[in-house]
Amino acid sequence: MVKEVKPAVLLFLAFSLLTGLVYPLLITGVVQTMMPERAHGSLIVVDGQVIGSELIGQNFSGPGYFHGRPSAVSYAANGSGASNLGPTSSRLMDEVRRRVEQVQMENNLSQNMPVPADLVEASASGLDPHISMDGAMLQVPRIAKARGLPESEVKLLVYQTIEPAQFGILGQERVNVLKLNLALDDLTRLR
Repeated sequence: MVKEVKPAVLLFLAFSLLTGLVYPLLITGVVQTMMPERAHGSLIVVDGQVIGSELIGQNFSGPGYFHGRPSAVSYAANGSGASNLGPTSSRLMDEVRRRVEQVQMENNLSQNMPVPADLVEASASGLDPHISMDGAMLQVPRIAKARGLPESEVKLLVYQTIEPAQFGILGQERVNVLKLNLALDDLTRLR
């Protein structure tokens, strides 16, 4: 019996060592070498302090800031996920209707003006850091007024922070809300 168990135990130990230690260390070393900023979570540091990650959405609610996508998990990166409410859910419809009204009110829009879906619907992870160009441009007048800036300067800032579709074909042009708001703070500080 020992003859049959010994190879199984040795194989178990060898694969545990290989998949539990060697492989993770190898991949970590490769990533640390080839793309160290991404290996550390794409953190954004301002004045020596980490203020966020370019990969995780944050809650901006002030009138002088661009607002990102709503989050079903209150932007908690340790528990990403969706609401699991389907398209026929009355609770989801009520929530989206409330968000549409809020966006229209905050941005001084008429009730029949359409609102981009990304400003009222949470992403699957609840942590999407991007909004569409339409979502950003809709907010420009509110932000320009709140910051005392010409709309043309705020629009230019949006255009300067556009990220292209991934690999040029996947998705659409988008704007990272945290990066855009930091650029907006820099613009206001320089005035």
